This record gives sequence, C-alpha cells and structure tokens, in this order.
Amino acid sequence: MASTTVDVRTLRREALSLPHSARALLANDLLESLDEKPDQREIDALWAAEAERRLEEIKSGKVKCIPGDVVMRRVRNRKK
Repeated sequence: MASTTVDVRTLRREALSLPHSARALLANDLLESLDEKPDQREIDALWAAEAERRLEEIKSGKVKCIPGDVVMRRVRNRKK
C-alpha cells in the first residue's frame, strides 16, 4: 500500500505540472470515471418499456399523434 501512496503522490505532482488545458481535460476524465453509469442493458430495457408505454397510450386513445410536418410547422412558427 505504501508504494501506491508514492505512486499517487508522483502522479499528482506530474499532473499538477501539466498545462491548464491538459489538467482540465484530466480532471474532467477523472470526475466522469467516478460517476455511476447504468448498464447499457438496463438503459435499453428502460427505453423499451417507455416505447411500450407510449404505444399503449396511442392505442388507447389517451394521446393523439401529430404528423411530423405539422409539428415542424408549429416549431418554425414559434421562432417568428
């Protein structure tokens, strides 16, 4: 364990000697590595369940579909 501490200290010293932009990239990568990311299979299952839910809403008449050209026209009109 002592060698790990020395390695971390050396790594820290070297990282701090990097240019600002390189330190920023490294910091971002390190922070992202700490984030817990769900498994891709879990993500796929959640999207599949959402698609099924939306399909049932359409089939039951709870929601009505709007043609894409109508949606795009409405969006363009909002920007005016």
